[in-house]
Amino acid sequence: MKKYLVIGNPIDHSLSPKLHNYWFKMNNINAIYEKKKINDEDIKNLVLDIKKDNISGINVTVPFKKIIIPFLDKLTLEAEKTQSVNTIYLENDKIFGHNTDIDGFENSLKHIKYNVSGKKVLILGGGGVVSSIIFALNKMKCSEITLCNRTKHKAEKLKELYQNLNIVNWGEVPNFDIIINATSVGLNRDDEISIDLSRVGKNKLFYDVIYNPKQTNFLKLGKRLGNQAENGKMMFIYQAQKSFQKWHKTLPEINREVENLIDD
Repeated sequence: MKKYLVIGNPIDHSLSPKLHNYWFKMNNINAIYEKKKINDEDIKNLVLDIKKDNISGINVTVPFKKIIIPFLDKLTLEAEKTQSVNTIYLENDKIFGHNTDIDGFENSLKHIKYNVSGKKVLILGGGGVVSSIIFALNKMKCSEITLCNRTKHKAEKLKELYQNLNIVNWGEVPNFDIIINATSVGLNRDDEISIDLSRVGKNKLFYDVIYNPKQTNFLKLGKRLGNQAENGKMMFIYQAQKSFQKWHKTLPEINREVENLIDD
């Protein structure tokens, strides 16, 4: 039986095992998918386990999407451009790092029929998934991307990858059409983002990459202010679909049952 893992810290909130194990069953694949909380010092041995074929594939989540790169043999174009890895696999005796978050984010917006072209975007946070979101937004031809992160140094590092990025101090709220919470603030139900968004107006898109819990305080606020609010459920499902395809050479179906799995 093949073994797959999602690694992160924290990891309890991850619903990846639920999704992948369902798809294994639907596609008659003899495999198991589990989650594992790790620390930096565990990465080397985990990557070696792929080399030894003890593990067939790994998904990577916070905070290891960049940290894991030096342990890999090769990066795909998407992972290289974003300097972010969320999917690892063995091919021709080389351990590859790939990024399916780009597709995940792009397809989640297509799912709600939201056209990004010409829109101004404000991103809160500078963590592992942000580079993928910026890459996707540029691909979808948004007009302007502004980044607001508590640690300005992290934001400046992202500007090295994306010269068209605007950076503002934490708490500054420029005009936007879309605001994306890419911080981990919201994983705990009581979390509140310490930015005043009360005067941003209506008819904007509040997007939270967090999908568990379904309604973060950030999304609740967006709705109260008269805006569209979307969580990261579909981004999560679409990135998982692309990881599954990379590992198993088959694209699993996304249907109502799959969506309900994540809502349970």
